[in-house]
Amino acid sequence: MNETPQSPDGAQEPRPHVSIVLPCYNEQDHVVQEVERICAAMDASGHAYELLAVDDASTDDTLLRLRSAEPGHPHLRVIAFGHNGGAGTVRRIGTQRARGEIVVWTDADMSYPNERIPDLVALLDENPDIDQVVGARTHEAGSHKLLRVPTKWLIRKLAERLTNTRIPDLNSGLRAFRREVSLPYLRLLPPGFSCVTTITLAFLSNQHQVHYTPIDYATRAGTSKFHFVRDAYRYILQVLRMVMYFNPLNVLMPLALWLLGIGAGKFVFDMVRQPLYVPNNTIMLFMTGLMVASMALLADLIVRSRNGS
Repeated sequence: MNETPQSPDGAQEPRPHVSIVLPCYNEQDHVVQEVERICAAMDASGHAYELLAVDDASTDDTLLRLRSAEPGHPHLRVIAFGHNGGAGTVRRIGTQRARGEIVVWTDADMSYPNERIPDLVALLDENPDIDQVVGARTHEAGSHKLLRVPTKWLIRKLAERLTNTRIPDLNSGLRAFRREVSLPYLRLLPPGFSCVTTITLAFLSNQHQVHYTPIDYATRAGTSKFHFVRDAYRYILQVLRMVMYFNPLNVLMPLALWLLGIGAGKFVFDMVRQPLYVPNNTIMLFMTGLMVASMALLADLIVRSRNGS
């Protein structure tokens, strides 16, 4: 899938150092401007690169405008999907097809400062211990801010609690990472927006160092594809799913200990109120706590045996 392509005269083109994956869905009014902005920044940086612009079965003229821009941008490769697969599918397939050592994910809606992509790449080049650099947004500029801001804060705090790591921005769409490190986790990416959350948690849960650099964030151009209730629900599920996949003890054991602690407290209360009589609900608290603890230990054993295989 990562063969080196040939130029028209039959010579092999050099392998790029950076592959930029750009999901495009109904972005006809500004997609060419975004391509020009990215290419200008990368040309000035001196990095060998490729820009994979993936049209996710747009219903407007996005694909047509990308095709028209392709001849004028030698590093641009346009990929067209036959049906809509979602941003996560685009990023997964784009990363699999990428030929660069470093993969950059960003969006085509003019919201991220894509002129700073070379800065993210430089951080990886200069720091071999860092495996992923995330552009951490300094403020929220999306729609439904009154609902999005507190909801994202709660989800981020949940992720920090479960991973024991400070996460300034859990779902930023601008990030650069080492392709080789990411390959084992691509199969875990969901098709929707929570793919960026997934790749962050996958790296953190497996002790890959993630660095956060502050970036500005502008109001997106065009119409947002974010659906608050549906996508917020998916974010929460994906956080729990990923931590359960890599470290189930962090999810289940606190619940088990709370149940056992409440059961112990209620047992003492029952003995004081009516000695030698243990109500059914006290027994149920103990049994539930023991079952959840057993599930946590069994899940941890499965994870450890899977990682060791």
